[in-house]
Amino acid sequence: MAFEAPSLKSRALRLLSGREYSRAELQRKLQRFEEEPGSLALALDDLQAKDFISEQRVVESVVHRRAAKLGASRIKQELQAKGLEPQAVSDAVAALHSTELARARAVWQKKFDQAPVDAAERAKQMRFLASRGFGGDTIHRVISGGDDD
Repeated sequence: MAFEAPSLKSRALRLLSGREYSRAELQRKLQRFEEEPGSLALALDDLQAKDFISEQRVVESVVHRRAAKLGASRIKQELQAKGLEPQAVSDAVAALHSTELARARAVWQKKFDQAPVDAAERAKQMRFLASRGFGGDTIHRVISGGDDD
């Protein structure tokens, strides 16, 4: 009995069973298994036609998983790295901007929960929020304790 390698479509479905992937991500992951040119594109076309691959679901999944911990610019980087349409990325980021200050405050409170006592502590807290992808204006408002939403 000969062992038969899984098809490209079954490999893609196995990946998709774990989480949402963009077409570009699946292309990158499965390219090395493509034996005849064009077969991967056909398999992905078929999966996309059957709605197994959905850019909108990928965007929603990333935003849902990451918004509580990250700022809009960091989430934008993640979405762009997935090879998604620029318009879908900018729409998602625009929606995140409305909650940016509240999300930044929640992240800051969980980590520090008290205003900085000196310049070094202030810089540390600002770097932390910046590394999470929050914008400068938002960081300043959180650190200074401004409640002007």
